[in-house]
Amino acid sequence: MQRSLLCVALVLACATPSLGGSSYTPNLNLRGGMFRLGGFLRTNSFGNLDSPNLVAPEGKVVFDEIKTLMAGEGLSESAIGAFKQAYEALVRGDDGMIAEISITPAEDLPTLADVSTDVPDDKVKELLGKTVVMKLNGGLGTGMGLEKAKSLLPVKGDQSFLDLIAKQVEYFAKNKGDVRQMFMNSFSTSADTKEALKGHPSIIAGDWEVVQNKVPKIHAETLRPCKFPAEPKMEWCPPGHGDLYPSLAGSGALKKLLDAGVKYMFVSNSDNLGATLDLSLLNFFAESDKSFVMEVCERTASDKKGGHLAVRKQDGQLLLRESAQCTEEDEPAFQDTNKHKYFNTNNLWIRLDKLQEVLDKHDGVVPLPMIKNSKTVDPKDDNSAKVFQLETAMGAAIESFAGAGAIVVGRERFAPVKTCADLLRVRSDAYEVTEDCRLVLVKECAGTPPAVDLDKKIYKKVQGLDQMLACGEVPSLKACKTLSVKGKVVLEKGTAFKGDVKIVNPTDEWCVLKSGTYCDETVNLDAPNVDKLSADQLKEMVKKLQVAA
Repeated sequence: MQRSLLCVALVLACATPSLGGSSYTPNLNLRGGMFRLGGFLRTNSFGNLDSPNLVAPEGKVVFDEIKTLMAGEGLSESAIGAFKQAYEALVRGDDGMIAEISITPAEDLPTLADVSTDVPDDKVKELLGKTVVMKLNGGLGTGMGLEKAKSLLPVKGDQSFLDLIAKQVEYFAKNKGDVRQMFMNSFSTSADTKEALKGHPSIIAGDWEVVQNKVPKIHAETLRPCKFPAEPKMEWCPPGHGDLYPSLAGSGALKKLLDAGVKYMFVSNSDNLGATLDLSLLNFFAESDKSFVMEVCERTASDKKGGHLAVRKQDGQLLLRESAQCTEEDEPAFQDTNKHKYFNTNNLWIRLDKLQEVLDKHDGVVPLPMIKNSKTVDPKDDNSAKVFQLETAMGAAIESFAGAGAIVVGRERFAPVKTCADLLRVRSDAYEVTEDCRLVLVKECAGTPPAVDLDKKIYKKVQGLDQMLACGEVPSLKACKTLSVKGKVVLEKGTAFKGDVKIVNPTDEWCVLKSGTYCDETVNLDAPNVDKLSADQLKEMVKKLQVAA
């Protein structure tokens, strides 16, 4: 409670003067309908547009400015409407908290094992004719130091995410049947993706992509669009993968798909190579007549700080609660993986006709909680203006679809790459590529991937990981439970880790870990006889590997 009240105080302190010194009061609400603050009417659940949804008059004036700005960039009414929803939440001071007392755990969910079946060939053909597979491919991976689509990164040998996705589609077409394939790219990834897929002309034929919208960065003090004349493109940012819905609607892609008789959409991230079109899941989704189904996995101790699925007491609706939506006093319950057992894989099954109904009901918008990211307008300059980047997440739409459901799947359908530690894990022998080009855990891992912790000061960006692997070989991790690397470490070829291993280099030099098998031990690389490499030597080694690739 104290943290929530502090949030209100901070918004009041900075937002009120920025809007001409008016006396408007931002509003705070716990999303279970628990209490209200402020002078404006507030719905029981964020985005419930059936209830009065008022913001300060000054906020409306500012949004008129934003609307003109976005329209001038050629953005659709759907994109503008979605951003309006997020912006109004910002000026209300809405923190989107979900109180533990307002929810119950999600229980008694079906599993993939429950629904696995051999689907008759004639039914397969019928279902595939009504299905489209959508890969979300808008991320640049800037957090990993990349300037191109993250899906262009090599993930197994010289094969990138996009290479394996293309092979998945081609294998499926050859062995099971043709199905529509689309990508949601961003204005930063569209050209690179098309170039990378030019060797697969069937994939990029016709209406193969929708392009993610862009939204203005909001000045943290004025709550107006931030100006950056030195580089105007930095005034804009991606709106998160919740933009799937306005992108489909605003581009006309949704109407085209519905007109073509397409009813089912399977969506997943391009960096999750475990997420392929599964015929048993498709058949389950079609027979369930549900509007929206989320694939979830069972949480483990390593997942306790991530979001979880829950049920709203008020109406029995499924919803997602993220860590940012949890008060400090509710954190023990939030992190209790025995209580809240499931997390979102971001593999979603969406009935397109039901999506259209949601859009029609809410004036062309899918109600989604706003995610506020505090940044600087120039991400490379910490002294540049502070901004808010407003995003939404597509999985949060589960609470906007009446009759939504969830299904429990194994970790073989969840192998995302968000960090260099993830990348090292999937590049290693802990994962293998199946005949149908899925990336799955090897049997030696017994369903649990090795937990990899790399020093974020050194390995946050891919360049740091390249230096660790400058000798040209990824270490063996298939028998590893946990691996921690602190400091600058270069791994020789022929290195294997088993059990729980920690490598520590307390010096400021790049030290070489000799080849061999390291099992349940801590290795300190501060001895005088440890081999060291200069920055120039490492740079040359990495360069040779890149040329060879």
